[in-house]
Amino acid sequence: MSERQRRNRKPGMSTRAIHEGYDPFENRRALTAPIYMTSTYAFENAEEGGAVFAGETPGFTYGRSMNPTQSLLQERLASLEEGESGLTFASGMGAISTLFWTLCQAGDLVVCDQILYGSTFAFLTKGLTKFGIEVQFVDLNDADQRAQALSRKPRIVYLESPANPNLRLVDIGAVATEAKAVNALTVVDNTFATPALQLPLSLGADIVIHSMTKYLGGHGDLLAGTVIGPTEITLRLRKEGLRFYTGATLSPINAFLVLRGLKTLEIRMERHSKSAAAVARLLAGHPKVSQVYYPFLESAPDHELARRQMSDGGGLVSFELKGGMEAGKDFIRALEMVLCAVSLGDAETLVQHPASMTHSTYSAEERAHYGITDGLVRISVGLENPEDILDDIAQALERLN
Repeated sequence: MSERQRRNRKPGMSTRAIHEGYDPFENRRALTAPIYMTSTYAFENAEEGGAVFAGETPGFTYGRSMNPTQSLLQERLASLEEGESGLTFASGMGAISTLFWTLCQAGDLVVCDQILYGSTFAFLTKGLTKFGIEVQFVDLNDADQRAQALSRKPRIVYLESPANPNLRLVDIGAVATEAKAVNALTVVDNTFATPALQLPLSLGADIVIHSMTKYLGGHGDLLAGTVIGPTEITLRLRKEGLRFYTGATLSPINAFLVLRGLKTLEIRMERHSKSAAAVARLLAGHPKVSQVYYPFLESAPDHELARRQMSDGGGLVSFELKGGMEAGKDFIRALEMVLCAVSLGDAETLVQHPASMTHSTYSAEERAHYGITDGLVRISVGLENPEDILDDIAQALERLN
């Protein structure tokens, strides 16, 4: 490699997650970026303050809108997702609600894929619709349904891929291409894959959303969300949505904790994926399991799509037990090391029953319609030694009737 090629080569993901945007020698030689615990900022005079407030001079005004610890995190997030800029929030739902309240108005149409996280589904169906915004759910992988919905010229097309809870994939490139033709924004929740495994913006999406509570934080000790996309949009979200509508400001301490989590994201996702693939293979060969959902399992219906838009399968495995809801609950009860808890992406392996937990906001009819069965179980495969995870799952399955 020539010297010119070396200098032009973009640093790798882990390198950017560790070094992007921060120089210890400009910060009293502190190796780790400091936490700025302040609610407001001082100006030399009113003229300087006015210039910063007007956006004529760069600077910080008030903690609800901007903080130096958040700014470093936002720069790194944008770099990892290959986006122009990022904006952080107090939670994933803070990010989602701020985005929709800012970009949509009465009379707009939002088109969504049919499988979404329960709280997102509740916000879209019970929140947005109260204010004259129409929400239409379709199978975005069905070309006819997609074309019909897009012909109505929606403001936003929203999807998760992989989706919560059954890891269904959506062809991001196909959706984004057709959405652009009708001037609709494609928004992808990339929480499950993370930028370590999938880059929706590079596939054509306009905006990426994360619950950073999950893999980006990675340690189960914070709540945080982010929106990454064009600077024009993130600036509007900051000036309007974050400042006036939701006030869902990420605390400096939680911003610091996400910065810590990003440093190990790539290597954690490698371990999560490797262990989850082993769990998926164990489940796929068990007589008490009727169906396994894992993108990189060769028997998965969207395996080819997974290989095209993801670099690995991720740390989540969903599966259906033949005994239905009671079997799902009995399986969780029989586990010894694996813990029953919502959320995901932690070092600990976690299991939950969507029909009675995260997706209980869906009615029984809605769950049946969208394929969230009573026997569906979701496992967030952690960072314990893989043989210990497999042993616990195997013994729990054997104890089922």
